[in-house]
Amino acid sequence: MVTIHRWLPNHFGEYDETPEAMAKKIREFALDGLLNIVGGCCGTTPAHIKAIADAVKDIPPRILPESLHHDVLHLSGLEIKSIMFDSLFINIGERCNVAGSRVFCNLIKNGKFEEALAVAKTQVENGAQVLDINMDDGMLDGVNCMTTFCNLISSEPDISKVPLCIDSSKFEVIEAGLKCTQGKCIVNSISLKNGVDDFLQKAKLIKKYGAAVVVMAFDEKGQTLFVVVEYY
Repeated sequence: MVTIHRWLPNHFGEYDETPEAMAKKIREFALDGLLNIVGGCCGTTPAHIKAIADAVKDIPPRILPESLHHDVLHLSGLEIKSIMFDSLFINIGERCNVAGSRVFCNLIKNGKFEEALAVAKTQVENGAQVLDINMDDGMLDGVNCMTTFCNLISSEPDISKVPLCIDSSKFEVIEAGLKCTQGKCIVNSISLKNGVDDFLQKAKLIKKYGAAVVVMAFDEKGQTLFVVVEYY
């Protein structure tokens, strides 16, 4: 993905690069097979976006190599976290969970979201590779709390560099987190307890947001029974 600025502003704070010049540079990147998403940032105008679109419309997007996804779970915040079968133990910080930390829970209940960020930052500094975020408490507006806290995390690079695990038993809270989480996070969790149609609807929405997902092994009848079969 490339987001292009119109170079640097001049002495008056304005941008001088023309749509044609900008589009020409981007087309070169596309012809080299480097792009799958392209857009504009500071100084770009509708004319620049149109010129970019016209310049790359006949060029196919970059195709990711198959080996990139073979037996690998790719997650990301601002930085990529790849988990393979031979990866060592993955540390998931559980202290941004209102059920896992009394300190964090009290901060959230008192609306001290910015102070609660310190809990997240400490976990990352201490080696957490993924941060679990859970706002399931009867005294909290889970959707609002999840939205507020995830947005604040996004503004802190020292925290948002790691992937998040959006954790809730309420799917509306999960979706609230997905709407304001950058990178590729984990959803914890969905199951078949409300039937196949409900499961598929949630799974498709999670896929739309580009997240990974934990699937719990139970359905309308309860917990899955695991049978060990021994061969002699």
